[in-house]
Amino acid sequence: MSSSPDLSRILPRVLIVSRRTVRKGKFVNFVGEYHLDLVVGYGAVPVIVPRVAGVHAMLDSFEPIHGVLLCEGEDINPSLYGGHDALTPEQLEAVRRLHPSDASIDHDKDSIELLLARRCLERGIPYLGICRGSQVLNVACGGTLYQDVDQELHHDTDTPVVHMDYADYDGHRHPVHVLPGTPLHDWFAGSLAGEERDEIMVNSYHHQGVRRLAERFVPMAFAPDGLVEGFYDPDAYSPGEGKFVMGLQFHPERMRKAGSDEFDYPGCAKAYREFVRAVVAYQAKLAAAATRVLNVPLRGKVLFRSFSLAKNMYFGCDDVQKTAGDDRRDLDAAAEFLETAAAALTSQQEKRLKQMGATVRNASGYLNSRLKVNEEREAAARSLMAKMSMAQLSSLAAFYRAMGSICGDVLDAKLQPAATLHE
Repeated sequence: MSSSPDLSRILPRVLIVSRRTVRKGKFVNFVGEYHLDLVVGYGAVPVIVPRVAGVHAMLDSFEPIHGVLLCEGEDINPSLYGGHDALTPEQLEAVRRLHPSDASIDHDKDSIELLLARRCLERGIPYLGICRGSQVLNVACGGTLYQDVDQELHHDTDTPVVHMDYADYDGHRHPVHVLPGTPLHDWFAGSLAGEERDEIMVNSYHHQGVRRLAERFVPMAFAPDGLVEGFYDPDAYSPGEGKFVMGLQFHPERMRKAGSDEFDYPGCAKAYREFVRAVVAYQAKLAAAATRVLNVPLRGKVLFRSFSLAKNMYFGCDDVQKTAGDDRRDLDAAAEFLETAAAALTSQQEKRLKQMGATVRNASGYLNSRLKVNEEREAAARSLMAKMSMAQLSSLAAFYRAMGSICGDVLDAKLQPAATLHE
């Protein structure tokens, strides 16, 4: 019986990094239950990545990863986006006094979440960032942040917005303007209000935000003060095909009517529904590709031998002329395996693997052509020498012996200085 897991039976997994706080004098890790309820409710399994020193070096142990949801947390280290000198020491001290629990820096959480975000972007893994998670996504792609919205943004605007209210954590709301033609507009289409029919009231809890949006992203919503409240990558958004890369600065999971679990707008839950739909589709795509790879009739030893042959050939193996029929078939088999395996990866990785497959396959053609050239040269040399006299053949042999001796002397002379340097 095969020991390989049945990929069709593994429920889609969404990684969520915990936040750390102090309880009874000790650190504890936690994740907001609203996030977990929504992920489970739409059919995915939340896998909590603890915010513990060293976990960033163990992310491979959390595979398979079908989606990543990043949410709450402290401020991102400003040195990660070039914002460390945006505020004066006096302004920084004022921020720390006003936001003591949020203005601290958690280097381990930064490291874990940035690595996860970049892994999602490299592989095409669905990613949803809420609040801090949206800021992590922007920074991972080269964008920048306001270290403090009140200090850096509001002094330039006549319409300051209260983005956080410590006294009314769940009930606080402020307006945002939703842009047409975006997923956010589609989700909230039946709820948009205001003069332009583009407004919803959102819950938020943050004192930082996007300053410069990374080039790959398109904004979906703005607060009246101009702050970006939502963005996405249109080239990586197609939930039914397993594509989803989005950041929301506000908290749709907390936008609920007082004393009830009913959402303010039906669109609030759609953010999670579409995210999990993409996660499910991404998992199905991986499973289908893995099945195709497993069906390739190629033994491990053949694959290993194929790469060894290619490596030896490109590094100048002396007995390459001896490589023949079976070996060339092995090279072709390795190329076929690589091209098939590429289906399970992102477009960039697929391109790279197909290039590798083409390289290995070209090695087979190179081997054929080199053998053919060598055979033709040998046949031509034998034909020519068969017409030479004994004296001519003796002179030719003496010439090559002399050349061999001269080459040996010159090589010894060149190697001598190098040997002296290593002594």
